[in-house]
Amino acid sequence: MRRQQLSQWFDSPLGRSLQAHEAHHLRAVLPNLYGTVAAQLGRIGELDLMDSCIAPTRIMLDDHDGPGKCRVRSVPEELPLDTRSTDVMILPHTLDFCDDPHQVLREVDRVLRPEGHVVILGFNPMSLWGFRRLVARRPRAAPWCGKFLRLSRIKDWLALLDFETTHGTMLYYRPPLRNEGFMQRLHFLDKMGDRWWPMMAGAYLVVAKKRVVGVTPLPVSWKTKRAVAASAAQSTARGMILPFRKQ
Repeated sequence: MRRQQLSQWFDSPLGRSLQAHEAHHLRAVLPNLYGTVAAQLGRIGELDLMDSCIAPTRIMLDDHDGPGKCRVRSVPEELPLDTRSTDVMILPHTLDFCDDPHQVLREVDRVLRPEGHVVILGFNPMSLWGFRRLVARRPRAAPWCGKFLRLSRIKDWLALLDFETTHGTMLYYRPPLRNEGFMQRLHFLDKMGDRWWPMMAGAYLVVAKKRVVGVTPLPVSWKTKRAVAASAAQSTARGMILPFRKQ
């Protein structure tokens, strides 16, 4: 239900403005993520966030029916995809509007191939958007009914799942106002935000790569090292002593 409310909100003037900004940054990121299968977990708004993805197979996963090619109905905590079957997973505010964000990331880890990438868009609670959420009347409407997870928390969860963060940026420094014309006039704040107040953006974008788990050598104790060294020395000495022959 909350995802449907969020999708409807992204059709509002403020939602369309934010989504256009996010889509612009995705077009700079997705062409660099190689693979044959990409999946988006949850559709929001009318823009195709996978339009710049180079993967020939693109799947839309959502918990309600709607238009779209290769759409599969699913919940984010239980993905109907095979293990290690996907190269790129896009989560547009998915973690903010799901019941168990950590379980969603575990599912993403399961379906991603080694060296695959996850792209996460989220609302920043440490911003004017986060303050607007705190003062919103209850029951909160979208997007203020979301969880607004801290960026540091997302990175901690990714690290626990052995993901390496490769790219991150803060997005959209304009305040959450309803007046579309006034919002357009505040476009200059997006250029100033990265320099003057970088952590006060309304949203963020994170890209993380699934690491390939290698073999870690077991630690050898000093006693074992000395025993191995002594054995090697004895073997070498025996090899150097030739048998004595009588003439």
